[in-house]
Parts: sequence; C-alpha cells; structure tokens
Amino acid sequence: MKKVLAAIIFCNFMVSSAVSAEIKIGFVTTLTTPAAVIGEDMTNAVNLALEHLNGKAGSHKIEVVFGDDGFAPDTGKQVTDRLLKQDKVDIMAGYIWSHVLLASRKSVLDAGKILISSNAGPSQMASKLCHENFFSASWQNDQTPMAMGEVFNKVGIKSLYIMAPNYAAGKDMVAGIERTFKGQVVGKDLTKWGADAQLDFSAELAKAKVSGADGLFVFYPGAASGAFTKQYHQAGLKDLLPLYSVFTIDGISLPKLQAANFSGIVGSKVTQQWDPSLDNQANKKFVNDFKKQFGKYPSFYAAQSYDTINMIASAVTAVDGDMSDVAGLRSALKSANYNSVRGKYSYGNNNFPIQNFYLREVVEDSDGNWTTEVVDTVFKNHQDPFAADCKLK
Repeated sequence: MKKVLAAIIFCNFMVSSAVSAEIKIGFVTTLTTPAAVIGEDMTNAVNLALEHLNGKAGSHKIEVVFGDDGFAPDTGKQVTDRLLKQDKVDIMAGYIWSHVLLASRKSVLDAGKILISSNAGPSQMASKLCHENFFSASWQNDQTPMAMGEVFNKVGIKSLYIMAPNYAAGKDMVAGIERTFKGQVVGKDLTKWGADAQLDFSAELAKAKVSGADGLFVFYPGAASGAFTKQYHQAGLKDLLPLYSVFTIDGISLPKLQAANFSGIVGSKVTQQWDPSLDNQANKKFVNDFKKQFGKYPSFYAAQSYDTINMIASAVTAVDGDMSDVAGLRSALKSANYNSVRGKYSYGNNNFPIQNFYLREVVEDSDGNWTTEVVDTVFKNHQDPFAADCKLK
C-alpha cells in the first residue's frame, strides 16, 4: 500500500511539475547605440505578445530574457552564448542584423536548440546554411527588394542609382533588386555600416544627382533612415531624382520624418510582407493595442517580434511544455498554426515563410499621423530564390 501511495504522489508531482514548467526564451536585439530605436520597438512588441498570452503558452509560464547585441557580431555571439550557458534558455529568438545572426547561429544550433530570426534573413541561411532547427519569422533578405524591382518594371522605370550599407543584408538587398529589375543600374554605392556607420551621404548623393538615373533606390534601416532622408531632401533631390526604398520608410522613421516636416514622403511607395492596414483580427488587435500603449504605429520589426512570441507559444503548447521534444517543436513551428498578424502563410523546405508581398503607400490617417496602407499585392505566396539550394525537404 505504501508503494502504491508513493507512486501516486510521484505521479502527481510529475504532473504538477509539467503544468508549472517555465519556458525561457532568449531574445537578442539591439538595446544600445542609435540602433536601439529598433530594439525598443521589438521589445515593446514582445511584451505586448506576452500580455496578450497572459504570460503563458497553454499552462506553461513564459519568461523572455533579453540580450543586447550592441549592433556588433562579436557582442551578439557573446550574449547568445551567455543566454544559452548562464541563463539556460530553452529557445533563442530575435536578431535584427544579418551579420549578428550569422555570427551567433552556430552557438545555438550546436547546442541543439531552436533558433528563430525575428528579422534578419541572410541568403546563406536560406540556402547552404539552412538547418532543421532554424526558422524565420520574417522573410529572406532578397524578397522585399525583389518585389520593388517588379514594381519598377510595371511603372516603366528604366535606370536606377543604388545605395545600401556594406554588410550581409545590404548586399542581399542590392542582389534582390538586381534579380528582378529589368532596367539599367547606372551607379552603386555600398557605405560603411556598424556601430560607427557612415551617416554623411553627401558625396554619394552628389554622384547620384548627376547619374542621369530615373530613380534612387536605397536600403537604410533604423537611425540611418532619418539621416539619409534628411540629406536627400536638403540636397534638393525630391523633384529631380525620385526616392524608392525598402526597410527605410517605416513605423520607426515615419514619426521623425513627420516631425521634420518632410512632406515629400507622403505618397511614396515601399514594399513589405506586412502592413498595419492588413485586414485580419490578429493584426487589428496588435496594431490597436500597440498604438494605445506606445502612442504610435508599430513597425514591421514589432510585427515580426509579436509573431515570434506567438509562434513559439503555439509550439510550446503543441509539445505540452516538453522542450526536449525538439522534433515536436520543429513540426509545430513548420505548421505555422497560429494567428499571424500577416495572415495565413506557410513554410518552405528551408524554413523561410512562403507569403505575400505588398506595395504600400505612405498616407496620413484620420488623426493626422503618417502611416502606410496596402495599395497592391506584388507577389502571392512567394518563396525565396535560395530554397532550391537548401538540402532540407
């Protein structure tokens, strides 16, 4: 009888332990340097997702431990290692920058953990470096500029001058626009990036001005966006060389551009896989609650971070908190069975999303705030061009 009673007590203890299991998520983003403006938006979205989930995945409490990459690959790897070894997180997520993700990936994957990118989508990780434990909650870098290239072809732009930062994502963005754009690239500048990034673009803008191009295509995220856009307007290029961009005019930069009264931004068009105006229940709740709490529209960085937490929660629920069931976690993540703010999507063989890409226009809302809205669908269920080079099935 004592043995039976002991067995019952043990079983009850095991059930109680499983129900109260705490899941730790390591989330790496940029919390210092001027690029922290992005990290703040991501952090806010993560916390909002936790609030909407009541801090739980099913019956399991979720804790997010944030790590600051300092906008540097070495620092990003160090903080990743700390989260894995000292904080003993169950799953890793975040990562704004492609070069930081590339420097950190091996630490996570060698530890047998799931790694989810909330933003960075380097071509290497979509192709030869693809891995069964790596998932993207965003896109592959080339896809958004590929969509813009299709827009250029449709409206008849024949020549471009291109500017982008000289790092992994910048190179992917240039490759993406060149992959679909059928016209001529008459000039190209790759500028210094990192914690000491180049923010004086006067020399490059002077070359672009005399290039004879029909338009100027740029990729400058975060703090660099405001610096570039200000100098573009000060150079008097608004009426001479139309500006087209990806990841430059967004929820991060628009409030600052509006405060600076750069009225030429209204009406400009950008491409993206998400927009505040997407008409689905999850997105409406996310956008409305984000605006209420933080007084502004969320950026795509925020949207993808919000999705990251929700997709992790759905996977944790699917395995009932058993984080040692990596195969089960993979299967649940692959199904994308959660309410994404972008709407329903699927995963390709390389674990990158197959999803729509939209043309978005900068508009003024009913309260006078600058935001964006979808005006066209450029790609439907688009798969990145590197999936064919991934050996996963």
